[in-house]
Amino acid sequence: MADTKDRRVEVTAHDLPVHCPQPGAPLWAQHPRVFLDVLKAGAATCPYCSTQFVFTGERPKGHH
Repeated sequence: MADTKDRRVEVTAHDLPVHCPQPGAPLWAQHPRVFLDVLKAGAATCPYCSTQFVFTGERPKGHH
């Protein structure tokens, strides 16, 4: 099994809402889908596989 401990994915407003696993993830990386709030703190970590999603770029209008 591959190690996902240090996996980091950069996302933008175009990628919202962010969920894990991402489309096209290999079968070994599949787990129940979980939606992550990357806008609140600028990053969120998946509780299943520890992949870190980091928001980059401009926030969508209406989000503070």
